[in-house]
Amino acid sequence: MIIPVLNERENLPALLNAIPGYADRVIVADNGSTDGSIEVLQAEVQKRTRLILVQEPERGYGAACLRGLGEVEGADIVLFLDADLSDDPANAPLLLDPIVGRDADMVISNRFTDALEPAALSLPQYFGNKLAVFLVRIFWRYRYHDLGPFRSIRMDALKRLDMRDRNYGWTIEMQVKAVQKQLQIAQVDVPYHSRRAGSSKVSGTVHGILRAGIKILYLIVKMKIQEMFRRQRPGSPG
Repeated sequence: MIIPVLNERENLPALLNAIPGYADRVIVADNGSTDGSIEVLQAEVQKRTRLILVQEPERGYGAACLRGLGEVEGADIVLFLDADLSDDPANAPLLLDPIVGRDADMVISNRFTDALEPAALSLPQYFGNKLAVFLVRIFWRYRYHDLGPFRSIRMDALKRLDMRDRNYGWTIEMQVKAVQKQLQIAQVDVPYHSRRAGSSKVSGTVHGILRAGIKILYLIVKMKIQEMFRRQRPGSPG
């Protein structure tokens, strides 16, 4: 389990207590917290044998996830979970069971359900997600419902994706590459909560919303153009 953390001191004790016992390793990748999260995590590491703390000073969701992946050698399945308690770790089996049962290589959470709490997603987040998955459907003929950050993937499949994005494009890069590589994909409805203790690192500011939205749309178009050029190259597969 990989958990990117940026200024989540208030959330960490409850989050770590809620993590299911079957996670072999819980890797918390601190992304430059300044609120005392590091001190809390260092104390928790002394008490929890499965907990590994790593630090990634370069700000960016993707950068933190990539740093966490540096500690997963030998793992069969990787599960990504945000630290803001908007997703409940107790729902992890919903994302793991399809992989354990060999029904999927990757499982993406869908937040757009009847259980979605009011104000859990801002309007820009809501429409930005809908636009992103719409473009994926147009460009790649695959129907995603969401870019839910709560997700799991088989380790051998993740290596095939060769993930590169170091900030806001991490989720969409993974989903587009999964389609391109013809992974077996499952999507599961997961309750999404608005009770995060701190403000969202993306939707909490207008600047964050704009940067995330622009990066996601840019990356979708870029990956489609790259795919088209690969197909036009003489001797290239597909």
